[in-house]
Amino acid sequence: MIQINELTKIYKLTAKKMQELKTKENTKIAVNNISLVAKPGEIYGLLGTNGAGKTTTLRCVATLLKPTKGQISVCGYDTVKDGQKVRDSIAFLTNEIKLDPNFSADYMFKFFGRLHGMSEEQIVARREELFNVFGINDFKNKKIEELSTGMKQKAAIAVSLVHDPEVVIFDEPTSGLDIVTARNVTDYLKFLRDQGKTVIVSTHIMSEAEKLSDRIGVIINGNKVAEGTLSEIISQNEAEDLEDAFFRLYSKHNPEGK
Repeated sequence: MIQINELTKIYKLTAKKMQELKTKENTKIAVNNISLVAKPGEIYGLLGTNGAGKTTTLRCVATLLKPTKGQISVCGYDTVKDGQKVRDSIAFLTNEIKLDPNFSADYMFKFFGRLHGMSEEQIVARREELFNVFGINDFKNKKIEELSTGMKQKAAIAVSLVHDPEVVIFDEPTSGLDIVTARNVTDYLKFLRDQGKTVIVSTHIMSEAEKLSDRIGVIINGNKVAEGTLSEIISQNEAEDLEDAFFRLYSKHNPEGK
């Protein structure tokens, strides 16, 4: 389970960044007082535009960032006080974390399996399962730098799941993937949910959020502005579908189009 209680993350801006953002403020509130719970046996979808605060939220959950304010627990462990125990409990995937280009998918899988304290027998069994699911066997011995975008993503997903964690945190997991590979990934996330795992996924793709999420949290400009099942969010906003509901929320909470 993931429990986020009044999470706020504030960044200090450099002079260069202030100039890029055309602001005189030397700080930026990336996430503002967000609270949510992602439960075992469900997929919680974080929906928002690029820059809305989704990635910052997930990085705080994964212990890569320390909250400015608020508290986060994963499987009962505090992300600040019990960081290592949190990392042992999660799979975290983001496009900005790359596998070493000079090694093969097979080598990286074994390396991270050993890093998690797995036996050779456990690594072999897990590799057989995940490499079959994601079709990695045909390129498992090629260097990461030689792989296509889709192949790299599949390898990264397998490596992140090597230790069979209870919590799966994926940031834009289908970004850049072809339709077949993307479907393979979303189907496996549903499989993990059905195994009782806690799954939290960020996306800006409406159709993906609709098909994948049991519950959805909508983030706009660092604020959680809606939460519920697909039908609840559509109903609450008197919308025809999720896309319509999102644009109604966006217009309401972002009147100046920032």
